[in-house]
Amino acid sequence: MLGSDNAMGKHRKHRSRPPSRSRGRRLRRWAAAHVRLDYPRAGRRGVRRWLPSWRQIALFFLFCLGSLTGLLSYLYLQTDIPKNLNDFATQQDNVYYWADGTEMARTGPVNRQEVPLDRVPEKVQWAVLAAENASFYSDSGVSPSGLMRAVTRMVTGGETQGGSTITQQYVKNAYLNQRQTFSRKLTEMFMAIKLDDRMSKREILQRYLNTSWFGRGSYGIQRASYAYYGKDVSELNASEGALLASLLKGAGTFDPTLSAKNHKRAVERWKWVLDRMVDIGRLSKAERARYTTFPEPQPEPKPVGLTGQVGYLVETAKAYVSSHTDVSDADFDLGGYQIHTTFEKSKVDALTKAVNETRGKLDPERRPEDRNVRIGAGSVAPDGAIRALYGGPGYLKQGFNDANASNVPAGTSFTPFVYAAALRDGVLLERNGARTPVTPSTLYDGDNKVAVHTPEGPYWDRSGKIVRATNDGDVSYGQVTLRQAIVQSINTPMMQLGMDVGLDEVRRASIDAGLLPSSFGERVPAFSLGTATPSSIRMASAYGTFAAGGTHNPPYSVSGLTHGGEKVELRKDRAKRAFSAEVAAEVDDALRGAVQSPSGAAHGAAVAGEEVAGKGGTAQDGTSAWFVGYTKELSTAVSLSRLDPKTQELMPLEGLGGEGAADSGDTYPLDIWKSYMTDRTAE
Repeated sequence: MLGSDNAMGKHRKHRSRPPSRSRGRRLRRWAAAHVRLDYPRAGRRGVRRWLPSWRQIALFFLFCLGSLTGLLSYLYLQTDIPKNLNDFATQQDNVYYWADGTEMARTGPVNRQEVPLDRVPEKVQWAVLAAENASFYSDSGVSPSGLMRAVTRMVTGGETQGGSTITQQYVKNAYLNQRQTFSRKLTEMFMAIKLDDRMSKREILQRYLNTSWFGRGSYGIQRASYAYYGKDVSELNASEGALLASLLKGAGTFDPTLSAKNHKRAVERWKWVLDRMVDIGRLSKAERARYTTFPEPQPEPKPVGLTGQVGYLVETAKAYVSSHTDVSDADFDLGGYQIHTTFEKSKVDALTKAVNETRGKLDPERRPEDRNVRIGAGSVAPDGAIRALYGGPGYLKQGFNDANASNVPAGTSFTPFVYAAALRDGVLLERNGARTPVTPSTLYDGDNKVAVHTPEGPYWDRSGKIVRATNDGDVSYGQVTLRQAIVQSINTPMMQLGMDVGLDEVRRASIDAGLLPSSFGERVPAFSLGTATPSSIRMASAYGTFAAGGTHNPPYSVSGLTHGGEKVELRKDRAKRAFSAEVAAEVDDALRGAVQSPSGAAHGAAVAGEEVAGKGGTAQDGTSAWFVGYTKELSTAVSLSRLDPKTQELMPLEGLGGEGAADSGDTYPLDIWKSYMTDRTAE
């Protein structure tokens, strides 16, 4: 027995570890017997031999389904939603508005303005949903039928088309491209599913409405509302919304203004959208019955660009935003801002018309003296609001804004600031002595070429000559009051008065009035006769200080700024008192005398009204001419000069206008001012 047990143990040990080759052969034989694919089917004849069994069909279907599920799962896990949107999906235009709220211009590469979904009427939202994706709020973000079409088209031709949900359309607009390839369609679907999990339906709908193409150069429903109906999206009704929803199917096909065929298609689509809204319970039959007349959109608006003066206005407003907000230039360039300016279109048009009338008197083709003329003008309200400006012959023709130029000497239009400084600060007639008050009745020598004095004696220039002032026409007036010197524009008293007040005090007074510190050069006797080079805007603002009783309100061109409907903080420079009310009244009285008095140097401006005050001015070297005048409602400055295009240096005005022109064109700024201020259309 023992031997027998040992034999059995050896036998069991041998059986438990068969040779590997024998096991392999047995496994292969077993697999061949049990797993062999019975195809063509054994035991069948004819056609039946080639027909798979139901088990084979089921196994093949499960294999394909499993493989497809695995592939889709892998692709889903590999698909990420990009952190950055397409450039055009985030880029918007900036919209500038006139003071009355009407649109002035749009800037930026994309005509789009975002609006929150709450601004879009619910009926308009449902018009879009009815037309594009009625199951939007219940679906998972994708369309199974769209997927099947994509697969079918891939098999038959590699292209796919239509059937996308709104979520898919947004993904395409915001993250992908517009090519209808299968791979793009598949990526779109996976991203749409993920996006549907991450975002609320309302957020997706809002983004979709703000990135969709509606034709007429408009991205987003807000710009489309203005392009087709000239109003904010919040003012649309269901009927108008139905037409905009129709455009999503193809603006080139459904914009009714493009052709008669388009109009017919648009009407049919519009009716269908409204009926569809009734079918899904989003529009009552009673309200549907009211929409019997097709909501004809306005003709396509002419492009609102930067032609004419608009470019100068936009440039001025943009600079103000840059300096008075925390918005960086980079953020501003991304767009989406609404800039409400202070400019009044009627005044801008009237000022442009006045300048063009004066330019019409020149003949640059025949007379070299009439070439390279530069005219700048600014019109400012007492509170500092810039109402109009003239920057040049057209922004696209001349980019430099002459209304904001700082290279044209103010000439004798600067003397009211000398007068104001004297009335405010008094004069210093003895070195280290006390200041002596002056009044409008204080007498000064008005003779021509009178020597300029300091407390120590005559003022000598660097060439060793005594400095002498000259009057226009070399006229001597004898002893004159300071008021008379302003009224009749007598130079010699003003130059001496500046020396007596102190040129530092004159500079300080003119800065307090509104001129910029950068406007001034060296302080020599000629300083008081206008060597400073302020812009037309600043001169108008500074004269407005006298109209405002001595308080200076810094000029501003933007009254409000919003982004996507949200208010953006806009800093406004504070008003400052430059002169007492009494001093301002005295200067105002003299400037009104210059206009209203028959002997006043600016009497021609009296045609604009009994309350007009102002003064003309010319540079001592004959390179500029000005007129600055104001009423209680508006202060306007006009400058004229000639600029050598090669050297960018000022050229003399002598000969401007040809023979017979008064004072070599000195009266042209006054002519422009009078024409502008008496134009009834500017009111």
